Amino acid sequence: MRVTLKLGDITREQSDAIVNAANSSLLGGDRSAVLASCYEQSLRVADELGARVVAFPAVSAGIYGWPAGDAARIALTTISRTPSQLEEARFVLFTEDMLAVFSAALESLGLG
Repeated sequence: MRVTLKLGDITREQSDAIVNAANSSLLGGDRSAVLASCYEQSLRVADELGARVVAFPAVSAGIYGWPAGDAARIALTTISRTPSQLEEARFVLFTEDMLAVFSAALESLGLG
């Protein structure tokens, strides 16, 4: 699966599915496994639906206040390690700052 990053508005993406799993249960603290599970389950459902391209936001790294670097690391690590039939996992990031954080995480994980 190819992992791509782009600056944009996720509601305007052309993809087979758009993920938005953020809710108050993902507020900071020691809930990394819950955040990772959001990505794992999104991939599972995408495979069940036969999706080829899925657009992801930076789940919980916006209004819910999860530290952006940690959210990026969890997202990218989980997506890259979870078996899936997807062709592309596209992270659509709303600000230049968030794009920079995800780009740095992608590079540091050796995925870029």
